[in-house]
Amino acid sequence: VGVTYLFAMAKANGTVDWLVQAAVRLVRGRIVLIPWMMFLVTALLTAVGAVVPAAVAIIAPVAMGFALRYRINPLLMGLLVINGASAGGFSPISIFGSIVNGVVTRNNLPGDPGLLFISSFVFNLALSGVVFLLFGGRELMRRRGDVADAIADGSGEPSDGSGGSSAGSGGSSAGGGGTAVLAPAVTEQVTLNKERVLTLTGLIILAGGALFFGLDVGFTAITVAVVLSLVSPKGAKDAVGQIAWPTVLLICGIVTYVSLMERVGTIDFLGGKVAQIGIPLLAGLIICLIGAAVSAFASTTGILGALIPLAVPFLLAGEIGAVALVIALSLSSSVVDSSPFSTSGALVVANSQETQRDYVFRGLMRWGFSMIAIAPIVTWLIFLAPNWS
Repeated sequence: VGVTYLFAMAKANGTVDWLVQAAVRLVRGRIVLIPWMMFLVTALLTAVGAVVPAAVAIIAPVAMGFALRYRINPLLMGLLVINGASAGGFSPISIFGSIVNGVVTRNNLPGDPGLLFISSFVFNLALSGVVFLLFGGRELMRRRGDVADAIADGSGEPSDGSGGSSAGSGGSSAGGGGTAVLAPAVTEQVTLNKERVLTLTGLIILAGGALFFGLDVGFTAITVAVVLSLVSPKGAKDAVGQIAWPTVLLICGIVTYVSLMERVGTIDFLGGKVAQIGIPLLAGLIICLIGAAVSAFASTTGILGALIPLAVPFLLAGEIGAVALVIALSLSSSVVDSSPFSTSGALVVANSQETQRDYVFRGLMRWGFSMIAIAPIVTWLIFLAPNWS
C-alpha cells in the first residue's frame, strides 16, 4: 500500500514524466540508446516500488511510440521494457522483492536480498542483450537521429524525416499504439518544481533508508507520501484511488491460503514428495519449471508466494543452497512475463501500432513460451548446478 501510494503521487505530480524525459535527453540523438533508456527507466520505477504491470503500463505507450516514430523493431522495444520491469522488480523495496524476502523470512530460510536484486538485474540485462542482437539492434547501431533535439524543441519529430508521417497515424488513443498516447508524455516539457524535487528526495530517502538503515519499507513510504500530501494536497487528491488494491488483496489472499496449507500439512506433504525425488538438483529444476510454466499464464506474485514454501522441506535438508534456489525460482517465474498472456506482455501488445499488433503478439508468444523452457535451465546451470552454499 505504501509504495504504490507514493508512486501514484509521483505519477500524478509529473515526477515520472520528468524522469522519462530526462532519460531520453541523455541519449543525445543516439537512437540505439532509446530502448536501453526505456529499460533503465522501467527498472528504476519498479526498483523504487512501482508494481511491475503499473510501470509497464506507464512506459509502454511512450516506448512503443518511439519505436513507431524512429523505426525501431516493436519487439525489441517491448521486450526491453518488460525485462527492465523484471530487472528492478526484485529490489528490497519492490513488490516482488518484498514478497520473496518475506516468504524466506517467515520460513526461517537463509536469504540475501541484495544478491537477489543484483542477480535479477544482471540476468535481465544479459537477456536484453540477446533481445537486442536478435531483433534489430545491430541495424540501430548504424543509425543516428536527432532525438534529443526533437524533444527539446517540442516538435516530437526526428530531424532526418524518418517516421515523420506517423504523427497522424496509429488511430485513436484508445488503440494505444499511436502518437495520441505518445505526444503528451514526450512533447510537453516537464520541468522540476518544488513538488517534484520533494518527490525525488522522498524516493531517495525511501531507497536509502530501506537499503542502508533497515527502515520499514511500507511505513517509510507512507510517511513520505503523507509529507508530500501536506505540502501539495492537490497532487495527492486522487493518489489513494491509484493504490494497487488488487495486488494488495492478491498478496493477502496468497499469504492466507499458503498459511492454511501449512497448518493442515499440505505444504509438508507436497514438499516431502518433492524431497523424495532423491536428486536435489533435479527437484530444484522441476520447481523452477513449474514456476515458469504457471507464471506465464497466472500471477507471478502469487506463484512466488506459493512455490518457495513448497521447496522448504528439501531445502532444510541442506543438500541444495536455499539462496540459490530462491534466486533461480524468482528469475524463472518472472522472465516469462513477456508472454502476451501475462499483464506486462498484454500491455505491450495493446500499445503497439495496430498494423504491427499481430506481429508483436506472435513474437511475444514465441519468446515468452521459449522462456518457459530456457529460463529454468539457464538459472539452474548458473545458480543450482555449481551447488552454491
